[in-house]
Amino acid sequence: MGLFHCIVNPASRDYRCGKQWPKIRAAIEQHGHEVKEYMTQHVGHASHLSREIRSRWEEHGEGGEAEGKPPVVVSVGGDGVAHEVASGIRGSDLILAQIPFGSGNDFCITNNISRKNLDQAIDVLEHGIDRHCGAWRLEGFACNEEKGYPVAQQNPWDGSPHGEGRIVRWVFLESDAGITSAISRAKLRRAKWLKGPKKYTYLGVTTIPVWPRRKIQMQIDDLTPWQGDITMFTATTGETFGGGYKVNPGMYPTREKGLVVFAPKLSRLAMLQLMGPVKKGKHIGKWGIYQQDAMKIELWPLSKNGTPSDQPLHPPTYIQADGEPLIQLPATLEWHRNQIVVRGATEVDWPSE
Repeated sequence: MGLFHCIVNPASRDYRCGKQWPKIRAAIEQHGHEVKEYMTQHVGHASHLSREIRSRWEEHGEGGEAEGKPPVVVSVGGDGVAHEVASGIRGSDLILAQIPFGSGNDFCITNNISRKNLDQAIDVLEHGIDRHCGAWRLEGFACNEEKGYPVAQQNPWDGSPHGEGRIVRWVFLESDAGITSAISRAKLRRAKWLKGPKKYTYLGVTTIPVWPRRKIQMQIDDLTPWQGDITMFTATTGETFGGGYKVNPGMYPTREKGLVVFAPKLSRLAMLQLMGPVKKGKHIGKWGIYQQDAMKIELWPLSKNGTPSDQPLHPPTYIQADGEPLIQLPATLEWHRNQIVVRGATEVDWPSE
């Protein structure tokens, strides 16, 4: 019998996760396991909870899965709570697992955890493979408060920023800038009556025609810096984002180098037509969309005279951390291997390195 620390986001999937949690817990216990339950109460709470579990293990050896084995912390909900749990235990030997109950659940797609079959997801909890996975370190400037969405603060578990006035977040799934981050930021003030994919479709159709283009300077590793319009930039740990869209084909969590996708300038019509090719991973090379190995990416906004700025400019260029549009350029992304131990299915669709 194993012990699972289950951190549950009751608000996930329009609060259906909280309503279904008793059945999920009963199913885990029927497999002969002990469940220790933690219910999140606000955004960011899961990081505090997972950090407390980590502290008890590292200081007192409490809460292990079995004799001498580190705790398994189970994220119950969507990719947002998985990000928070991962943030709290990053850099430790604690194991991150997941029972999916969100809208996208790309974390589960990457690790071949069923999003529809609870028994299969529990089977991964019991018999899955633990893999050391990488993450992106994102450092930039916090966005302004908007419609009750607070200014992001520096978390102690994310480490100190290198630059003055900046904050750090770790990205365990996806970071993006350009039109996609602008659409995500728009959800904070518009279309709150819509849910799931319909919300993002509506926001995309209404944002793209009026979105002011952004000019940036980008430098990847030691390559010559590039300047121009940014339509789309994304760095991921797996292939998919947005509930299965193959945004970054060929990327996987144990890859030695990071992999990024960049679209210098897309027409507004191409932006609207992009979803179909991205869903199948057929967008690379289309409309001038590029893919590049990368260990470090530096992004600066450009002033009207074309000078890279070390401070945010108006209008801001947002960059997301696992779906949260809380940071703006200038920003830096760095790929770091072996940041989190993840329990996934025995077989996954990517090689181990």
